[in-house]
Amino acid sequence: MRWIAPALLAPLALLLTACSPGSGEAAPQSTQASPAVHPTSGLPVIPLTVTHAGKKHAFRVELASTGQQQAMGLMFRTQMGADEGMIFPMDPPRTASFWMRNTVIPLDIIFIGTDGRILNIADAKPYDETPLPSAGVVKGVLELNAGRTRELGIVAGDVVNW
Repeated sequence: MRWIAPALLAPLALLLTACSPGSGEAAPQSTQASPAVHPTSGLPVIPLTVTHAGKKHAFRVELASTGQQQAMGLMFRTQMGADEGMIFPMDPPRTASFWMRNTVIPLDIIFIGTDGRILNIADAKPYDETPLPSAGVVKGVLELNAGRTRELGIVAGDVVNW
């Protein structure tokens, strides 16, 4: 048997009490759900919809809101779910140009005008550093897996909400 100093018994007892099941009372549960956070980027994950021909397509997208988050984007990522993506809000709205430096996944880059409608969609190839510009002033840029817009029939003029 190993000897435990009496001075250590009180803190040990307190620790064991804190870790043991309670007296049957449930711990209070938070009524607010914590925001979803992407396990790789640590960015908040928010809902986004694209409305095409009256049909809404729902996505869960990472929110890259700071300059540093936007500069990193989807660099070095090797996969993304079919209904996942990343949104880059532009506040204030401005023209934008994206490239694929250190980006492994081929992407559809969707430029969203100030009225929430898609201005243009660029087909972005992995590692290509050719600038892909917006067709005007944008309030956001959405990145989805390459070909996803074609699969869903998403085109310029469709409405994006987040």
